[in-house]
Amino acid sequence: MSSLHVPLDRLQRWMLGLVVHPGTVEEALRLAEAEVPADRVGEVVLPSKTLTAVERVGIYHGMYPLRMTEALQADYPALAHYLGDDGFRDLVGGYVQAFPSRSYTLNRLGEHLPEYVKTAPGVRRPEFCHDLARLELAVSEVFDAPETPPLSEKTITSVSPEAWEHAVLAPVAAFRLLAFRYPVNAYLQTVKDDDHDHPKARLKDTWAAVYRRDYGVYRLDLSRTAHDLLADLADGRPLGAAVTRAVVGGGRRAPSEHELFRWFREWVSGGVFRSVALP
Repeated sequence: MSSLHVPLDRLQRWMLGLVVHPGTVEEALRLAEAEVPADRVGEVVLPSKTLTAVERVGIYHGMYPLRMTEALQADYPALAHYLGDDGFRDLVGGYVQAFPSRSYTLNRLGEHLPEYVKTAPGVRRPEFCHDLARLELAVSEVFDAPETPPLSEKTITSVSPEAWEHAVLAPVAAFRLLAFRYPVNAYLQTVKDDDHDHPKARLKDTWAAVYRRDYGVYRLDLSRTAHDLLADLADGRPLGAAVTRAVVGGGRRAPSEHELFRWFREWVSGGVFRSVALP
């Protein structure tokens, strides 16, 4: 029998196929026989003193789902907590088949999980899980977003009182604004708390802002009016026009002047905005 020669690109493709195959290592070897015959694995992977070539390959095959689960659990701890160990492991198994890692970094592995969990088989309360995953993805994105300095006190005080009506504010890069159908921000907080006193996964409209400042990620609960006002500002609507829309309210209770001032002070002092432009 002639010696087996496999070009490097084929060998890499073969090894990748073995590692990510969802079945057993024996099943993976049979499917990959076009690259390396199953009975000749020992010619490309040497055995050790205690393990056969197939057993050595099997270590990598077995570690792959564990590493994927570990990486996604780091980004989605609340979703993992809600589904439980078995449920989350099953979710990850299906997810990495539908959305395999295509990046050199695992930081982007979970970017499609919110859309996947909505239709994933066997997931309980998929709409709740979808909202929860959206929130946790926003936290990850904000954590990794580029640093943009917030508005300085000098910049704020340089704007005259009469000019603020026409001011256009831009949010920092590490900022996300979200609307949910479930109380997922409260659920995420209870996962972080010791007592795990979770709210029920029942329909309840909620709103939140996620932003980063001084290397810390903050999640801010919002009323619908505050959310809509902040959305208008983030979209580039001048402050005066945005406040007018909030006060008109579209049938909702108009915020008081005290509330408006408190919101704006909280957002500015929290570092939500990075710049102010005047006409």
